[in-house]
Amino acid sequence: MSYKKETPSDQQLHLAALQGNLEKLKRVLDSGKVHVDCKDKEGTTPLILAAANNHLDCVKELLKQGADPNSGDWWTGTCALFFAAQGGFLDIVKLLLDSGASVDLASYDGGTPLFVSCQCNHQEVVDALLSRGADLHAQMVDGATALFITAQNGHVRLMKYLISKGAEVNLSRQDQASPLWIASQMGHTQVVKELLTLGAKVDAIREDGATPLFKACHKGHLEVAEQLLKYKPELGILKNGETPLHAAALFGHLKVIKLLMSYNVDTKIKNKEGRTAAELAREAGNEHITKFIESYQTSTDRRNSIPNGTSTPSPT
Repeated sequence: MSYKKETPSDQQLHLAALQGNLEKLKRVLDSGKVHVDCKDKEGTTPLILAAANNHLDCVKELLKQGADPNSGDWWTGTCALFFAAQGGFLDIVKLLLDSGASVDLASYDGGTPLFVSCQCNHQEVVDALLSRGADLHAQMVDGATALFITAQNGHVRLMKYLISKGAEVNLSRQDQASPLWIASQMGHTQVVKELLTLGAKVDAIREDGATPLFKACHKGHLEVAEQLLKYKPELGILKNGETPLHAAALFGHLKVIKLLMSYNVDTKIKNKEGRTAAELAREAGNEHITKFIESYQTSTDRRNSIPNGTSTPSPT
């Protein structure tokens, strides 16, 4: 790693690449006063700048004059292909690959061009990278896969495409968060629906003991909870010492609470601290939630005490 001070010519070359000024770029290079891969204070090369800003002609000229397509910046390790994939610049992606760019060259956190193209939903770029041998099963430093990143960002069409190419539905991060878990937390209903259909484990537990349903209830994602409940997830005490009902009550999500009650959740279960969902709601200042749960309990107790064949309505 070198922190050689930029010369005026270096700065002019970087500026030309950034702006897409091909004539200026050629002129500076032809002066003989600058190296084609000179780096600025961030360690960024002219090729990275041109690729990141979709200046195809400048990328062509830099490569023609010997620019290294695999040179990364100092701080993140990201290269020209990474930025082109992130921007969805398919022509530049193909040109860089044809010029020797490593398809799986990762940043310091393990992110590859495939990861960022999935993050940004650039399916044509994803297809181009996979056709050149990109590793669909690669994992970032934290264990996230391309499928995980896609699910996290709610890209359902791209997610289905990755799975059709062999992506593993239940492969989790190091903290055990699965694609279904992260999609549930983020509220991506269609992603959750597809993952469940394709065999995602409904009760995949993150290392803190939270399940997809718990996170959906915690965040108030009603439609996500509806999808998860179709697959009979755990409604009782989880490994984190709480129930999905406790999560919904604590944060005041009444519609989610009503949904859980339609699945006959036990409202009297106590969490690891010995509190019911109603008590937890009261402590959080959600008195309307407390009253609703207590009303539900009263009506349930009343129904259970009436002989078979009669019933009383639940609170609404």
